[in-house]
Amino acid sequence: MSSVSNSPDEVGGGTATLDRELEELLEQEQLEDGDHERFSHYVPKNKIVESAVTGKPVRALCGKLWTPGRDPEKFPICPTCREIYEKMKP
Repeated sequence: MSSVSNSPDEVGGGTATLDRELEELLEQEQLEDGDHERFSHYVPKNKIVESAVTGKPVRALCGKLWTPGRDPEKFPICPTCREIYEKMKP
């Protein structure tokens, strides 16, 4: 019998590594409670599509976890998401 480990400490941590990095960034610059609701957030497009099909929540670059359902064009972009996105560009 083989076992599968989902430990984020193992090589190739995948999303666990991203989650740890997001947590560190969020600790550096905390938003006030409720601020996440006032913004549009950056999320990979494939995750938005997956959420639309499955109803599962998505995690934005800033760490916000929610189920998308509103028109992102009606809100300003989250400053934390924008900052993280800009750092990711080559």
